[in-house]
Amino acid sequence: MGTLIVGASVAGVRTAQALRGRGYTDSITMLGEERHSPYDKPPISKEMLGHGAGTPVPLLTAEQLVELDVDLRLGVRAESLDLVNRSVTASDGQTYPFDDLVIATGVSPRTLPGSDGLQGVHTLRTADDAEAVRSQLMTATDVVVIGAGFIGAEFAAAARSHGVRVDVVEPQTIPMSHILGEEVGAELSRLHILNDVTMHTGVGVAALVGDGQVDGVTLTDGRTLRADLVVVGIGADPTTGWLESSGLPLDNGVVCDERLRAEGAERVYAAGDVARWPSPHADGLVRIEHWTNANEHGAVVAASIMGADAPAPAPPYVWSDQYGQRIQIVGRPAAGELARSVGAVDSPPFAAIYTSPEGRVVGALVVDDPRLFMKCRKAITAGSMVGDLDMVPGLDLAT
Repeated sequence: MGTLIVGASVAGVRTAQALRGRGYTDSITMLGEERHSPYDKPPISKEMLGHGAGTPVPLLTAEQLVELDVDLRLGVRAESLDLVNRSVTASDGQTYPFDDLVIATGVSPRTLPGSDGLQGVHTLRTADDAEAVRSQLMTATDVVVIGAGFIGAEFAAAARSHGVRVDVVEPQTIPMSHILGEEVGAELSRLHILNDVTMHTGVGVAALVGDGQVDGVTLTDGRTLRADLVVVGIGADPTTGWLESSGLPLDNGVVCDERLRAEGAERVYAAGDVARWPSPHADGLVRIEHWTNANEHGAVVAASIMGADAPAPAPPYVWSDQYGQRIQIVGRPAAGELARSVGAVDSPPFAAIYTSPEGRVVGALVVDDPRLFMKCRKAITAGSMVGDLDMVPGLDLAT
């Protein structure tokens, strides 16, 4: 029966590649809910919304897919898991048996109440989403972005590149402050203002306005913003509905051990955004929605299936491209306090270093300085003290 991988995005594909790379010769079947051949997710809110072709970026070439020797079933959604009979029932009416099961179903974006059936309101999670949004950007004049996280921020930057007017609505008084603190959150928010985006912070959405087609967004303070296109970026939830009757432990994702083995289930694993596991870089169980995390999980799951040693997890890492600038975050800034900062977003490089109470570097944000970013990444991996970064030649991290 071999291995069944449910999910054909980064975590699922990297698991299949890692298995073959370790010499796995049994069959691999992969179910993908989307109609597209496996594609990369970061370009959805970046390149696919730009002025180029707007097509998905493949994770594998046609030749690589053939060499991988995977039975890839596209447009097939998993509907239930039977752990007793070790099989998955899917939307195509078939039942897929397995020896080993890898759950890599990712997350599903949250939506706003009242958005069903209202044209011009979108989430941004799939290639089809990006295609629909990009098409409307060609004719839109007034765009409202709900949420100032990375998805919302990247879309705002893409929309400005098309010359449209952009309003961003964010419930937090200072965007990203829950992760980066108020000082750094305010600096990143200033990047939007410098690019003529209007920020509405400390306010929520009361209602979407429109009859069949959105034409406005009413805020909780009573104002209404004009809008012929609305993109909602208010977070996502793990796609585990199909597992609710399975008996697997579900708690904000599939609960796993350090080898990504689902708790209480034999030869069942989870990878990527859907996995909640005890990362050595966190206190307790975490679920990390980063491309790099999904990429690395493939190697861990493959090693677990093969009974081999797994690679040590790297510190969490995420990047974002906004207004021609590269923002990189490594480690866990929210687990520390801002200890050092240098520069500004309008005169990069800009950097912020976060430390534990004893002064060890636990997180960093760096804008437009790849060399400094690599130094910070090494410092976090090594558990270095912030004073070690102060002594980097040419770097002035004044308090």
